[in-house]
Amino acid sequence: MSVSSIILVMTSSEPDPREKVRDFPTTPGVYLMKDDRGRVIYLGKAVNLRSRASSYFNKAAALDRRTADLVREIRDIDFIAADSEVDALLLEARLIKDVQPRFNQELKDDKTFPYLEIFIREDFPRVEFTRKPQTRGTKLYGPFTSAKKLRGTIAVLQKIFRFRTCSLDIEAGDERWRWFRPCLLASINQCTAPCNLRISKDEYRRDIDRLRLFLDGKKDKLLTDMRSEMQQASHDLQFEKAARIRDELKALESLNQRGNLDEHVQPEVFFIDPKKGLAGLQKIFKLAELPRRIEGVDIAHLGGNETVASLVQFIDGLPFKHGYRRFRIKGVDGIDDFASIHEVVLRRLGKLSRDGESFPDILLVDGGKGQLNAAMRAMHSLGITPPFTLGLAKQEEEIYLPGESEPRRLSRHSYALRLLQYVRDEAHRFAQHYHHLLRKKATFDE
Repeated sequence: MSVSSIILVMTSSEPDPREKVRDFPTTPGVYLMKDDRGRVIYLGKAVNLRSRASSYFNKAAALDRRTADLVREIRDIDFIAADSEVDALLLEARLIKDVQPRFNQELKDDKTFPYLEIFIREDFPRVEFTRKPQTRGTKLYGPFTSAKKLRGTIAVLQKIFRFRTCSLDIEAGDERWRWFRPCLLASINQCTAPCNLRISKDEYRRDIDRLRLFLDGKKDKLLTDMRSEMQQASHDLQFEKAARIRDELKALESLNQRGNLDEHVQPEVFFIDPKKGLAGLQKIFKLAELPRRIEGVDIAHLGGNETVASLVQFIDGLPFKHGYRRFRIKGVDGIDDFASIHEVVLRRLGKLSRDGESFPDILLVDGGKGQLNAAMRAMHSLGITPPFTLGLAKQEEEIYLPGESEPRRLSRHSYALRLLQYVRDEAHRFAQHYHHLLRKKATFDE
């Protein structure tokens, strides 16, 4: 099959993807291919966006049946820049799971990236590789991009910090552990054997604290010492030792190949009980009925020169994506989150009121007292009875309510707070990561 047989015939008003990719940056990111209806049919990651996206239109790509079938349907192509290859990989996974492009076969299921988890509330905290983190009582690092590399890294870290990876329920004050036989890891000096009480609770905790400092980025001294040890081993002709340290250094440096929990959240990993969340909201805020419909609003600034708002809708505690909306902010000059919140709430509630449609049971605004007051002013100007409205400020997770001067704070493990966080974070994610999917005028609520 020749290249000409898969080249797309464009009308003069349509962008030619072959030409468009020539202006793509040479940096990492995710590229998105769309059909004639503007739907994303395939997306992928790239270390070099221009080079990777261009490769779909060359002769070699034409020889691959699946690629040829894809290219025939491409009418537009877009991209999202990423800070690194790791960010691109994690963003690709998140987008594929949410958008479900027809030509993407992998990453559509609920399998997610691995994490390193430390059970910090135990007397002798254990360290584990996991794809299903606990919802409380642990310190989490990740997600990591490679399960194999993470397992290797944990093995190297264990040689250095000598923590346990077993699932034993060891209590510091239980003397019966003194008769327990440690595993082989204690014999080869890779575990301090708290299962035999060979180390005190405080001493073991200090080792875990050092491990956490390392994982939090304080690793320069350790890496420098290891490089010096490797060079000395090589100088002493201890080549096997030098090679081992070299491999350990590579494993430790692969810790950089991870995302962070705020920017690369994988929602399917963290279980949120919607029924308990809704029941908690009704009880905490003394609502007359169990809330069924929650709408969340967030503001995003695209490229510093355009402000948009996202609105997400949850029904019975779960995302209802047909109810998602985007608003291009029209009446605000410059960056003004308060005025932008005022405009989007005015437009959303005004439309529902004019159309005779019901209001949400809960309206959640991303932000604190200023954002909440802006939303309330908008509804009062409409002359409507506002739905139950609250603001959720991200840093301290404080909840602001109309008429209350001080914010409320719920337990970090409250089902109600988790549900509110899910709504807020989904609105933020939708605002920040999907503007490229919704650039066409028809996709915005004007």
